[in-house]
Amino acid sequence: MKKFTARLVLILAIFLALVCLFGSMYTVAENEYACVVRLSKIVDTIDNAGLHFKIPFIDTIRFFPRDVQLYDINPSEVLTSDKKNMTVDSYVIWEISDPLTFFKSVGTIGEAERRLDAATYTTLKNVMGTLPQASIINQEDGGERNKIYDSITQSVAEVSAQYGIRVVDVKIKRLDLPADNEQAVYSRMISERNQMAEKYKADGEYEASIITNDVDKQVNIIISDAQAAAAKLEAEGEAEYMRMLAEAFNTDDKRSFYQFTLALDALRASLSGSDKTVILGADAELVKMLIDPQS
Repeated sequence: MKKFTARLVLILAIFLALVCLFGSMYTVAENEYACVVRLSKIVDTIDNAGLHFKIPFIDTIRFFPRDVQLYDINPSEVLTSDKKNMTVDSYVIWEISDPLTFFKSVGTIGEAERRLDAATYTTLKNVMGTLPQASIINQEDGGERNKIYDSITQSVAEVSAQYGIRVVDVKIKRLDLPADNEQAVYSRMISERNQMAEKYKADGEYEASIITNDVDKQVNIIISDAQAAAAKLEAEGEAEYMRMLAEAFNTDDKRSFYQFTLALDALRASLSGSDKTVILGADAELVKMLIDPQS
């Protein structure tokens, strides 16, 4: 009986030793923090991956992620400075920077996301409330909108720092309009695009008129110069022709011969048709040449 009792005690001792041994060990992964909680208080924070030890039955371990988290916030409505509703769909990229503060202030990931949700919504409401809708929804350079997003991120980060949270970024995925505002905004955007198109068209027509007028001016100058040159050449040709005639018929014999050839050309032309009847006066030069060629 004593041997059995001693053996049982030994087995229980070994079992309790094993329980205490395994209960005192825990492992920490690369992407997590381990907080050692003793009597509801954190006595140690482990961020080194590997095997670690704790006091069994007294210490408990709370694990928190070390990697960056993405929290997709539910769409919410905000009011712009010109009193127009907009639906904002956004998300927050964050991580735990101080696990001790995180455990004391929020304790869980779910509670941290609720705090981030509230801080982001408040910031969006405050920032969007200072801007008119036209400056939020437009097709201009995105640099101004990026400044707005940066200010939102900075504001949310300042609020979240007290929870041991570091906000990496706050991004707006989409800005939607309530159904009653959509048509008005679309009409305004169409009107703006039409105005831009009319301006481009007017500028193009103005530039085209300048080019056309310049071309017409150049054409008129070229035609005027060509006509002047042609008139000059024609005058010079006529002058040269008259000079050659004057040189060719500078005596009475030459003039008489010239008149004779002209009369022959006229007679030939008058007899070239189908009607060969010619009525001439008795004193006509052609009659004299036909009746008395020797004269």
